[in-house]
Parts: sequence; structure tokens; C-alpha cells
Amino acid sequence: MDTTTTVLVICAIVAAALLAGAVTVLVRLVRTRRSLRQAGLPTGPRWVFWGAVLYLVLPTDLLPDPIYLDDIGVLLLALRSMRAAKVLPAEDPEL
Repeated sequence: MDTTTTVLVICAIVAAALLAGAVTVLVRLVRTRRSLRQAGLPTGPRWVFWGAVLYLVLPTDLLPDPIYLDDIGVLLLALRSMRAAKVLPAEDPEL
């Protein structure tokens, strides 16, 4: 293999690894959203969740799509903000 082919293969492997990392964080985000929704998640973090998912899916990014570092960062920030969200108290059915 010549140098150009080697560089392209390495770039493809790095892009695949970053995409796998982004998908892993997205799965964690979806699981966190599901568990927090069952516990009474307030509305604000729901918008954070959908904004992070849209940022991952839409082609408009801060960095080109083969570089998923910005997508991973946005997903991690959304995950952190959702986990830090205060859960609303459950309503008492007797009242």
C-alpha cells in the first residue's frame, strides 16, 4: 500500500471509532431520558435531549461530520444536564 492509502485507512478507522463513541453516548442519553421520564422529568431537559439528538443527526456541525468530537461533546453535555436535572415530586393521588 502506498502512503495515501494508508492515511485514508487510518482516517477511516478513526472516523469509525468516533462514530461508535457518538452512538454509545447517544444510547446512554436515550436510556437516561427514559429513566428520568418515568421519574417525572421536567420539560427543560427534554429540550436539551432533543437538541442534542438533532445536532448529532443534522449535517450542520461545528466540525465536519467525519470528526464526531463536537457531537460527542454535545451529547455528553446533554447527558450531564439531564442527570443533574431535579426530578419533579410525584403528585399525591389522595389529594
